[in-house]
Amino acid sequence: MRTSWSRNPEAGALFPLRVLVFAALAPLQLRWRKLPDLPAWLEPRGPLPPPPSPEEVAALVRRVDRLIAAGRPLVRSGCLTRGLTLYRFLRRAGADVSLRFGAGSMDGGFAAHCWVVYQGEPLMEKRDPRRDFVETWRIEPEPSPPSPLSRPLPPSLTGRGGKEASLS
Repeated sequence: MRTSWSRNPEAGALFPLRVLVFAALAPLQLRWRKLPDLPAWLEPRGPLPPPPSPEEVAALVRRVDRLIAAGRPLVRSGCLTRGLTLYRFLRRAGADVSLRFGAGSMDGGFAAHCWVVYQGEPLMEKRDPRRDFVETWRIEPEPSPPSPLSRPLPPSLTGRGGKEASLS
């Protein structure tokens, strides 16, 4: 079991390069991918590590934000690059986050925005985007299928189905 987020393989020496390459290529990928294909592209494959603590999530967001800023001009600034990159790397770290897209008006004109939501709140946004944008689409992890052990037992095994369960 992981005792610290720093033991996550994403925290290795290649992490900055992975973030910068992903962030630089994200806008180009959107030219070739259809919206319905984005979740499959962004979601990690295989089992996730245990969820990071809120402090570890905040530290990861600050690190990714610094890397995106350092990557300019090769990495585009803006909410789309930030949102896609944060979502991908937070999910790979095991965080239960979603990526929201919204539309609204700012300064009298049309505006769109995307943001990451963690524990029901926009994650480290300068201003709460829910005040200015109506959510139009979201990417979120698919719910895990229920474990066979989490399903209710059939009445025949609980003794409540007419016949008592018997071990004899």
